[in-house]
Amino acid sequence: EASVCEWLLGVLEHNQCRLDLPVLGRLYSAWMDNDAAALNHWAALLAAARETAELQAEDRHLGVALARLLVELGITEARAWQTHRDAGWPVLFSLAAVRWGISCAQMQSGYLWAWCENQVAAAIKLMPLGQTAGQRILSACAERLPYLLREYAEVPDDAIGQLSPGLAIA
Repeated sequence: EASVCEWLLGVLEHNQCRLDLPVLGRLYSAWMDNDAAALNHWAALLAAARETAELQAEDRHLGVALARLLVELGITEARAWQTHRDAGWPVLFSLAAVRWGISCAQMQSGYLWAWCENQVAAAIKLMPLGQTAGQRILSACAERLPYLLREYAEVPDDAIGQLSPGLAIA
């Protein structure tokens, strides 16, 4: 439990918060401004930052699935992203937030919480962890999220990025 918690909090801070979180803010602004060039730029940066073909494929798979769902829910801008090579999950997640009137800060918070929940659910299934251990790990994540959101939601463009060879190897 302790090592899973430490691993997840490390990946959360050093990957999600240093790359996805600030880029989400830029994607949100690009959707708000209908700025296709900015959307394509940030989507391509995220795709390029995924360190393995498997991580790129996973992000694109989730993004395309969300694009299909958003189209079914009446968000027509998502249609073009069903076949876009850089249709990552954060791109479509930010579109949904903008079109449903969710603030950027709420979107970023929800994104990180969803990531934590998904990772804990996977850990429970893959390791000998019980539900109670999973809840303790989620509590540790929830305790850390306000700090991380304050620290990393807005960072300069040249500070965006991550390097996690351990995650890529794993």
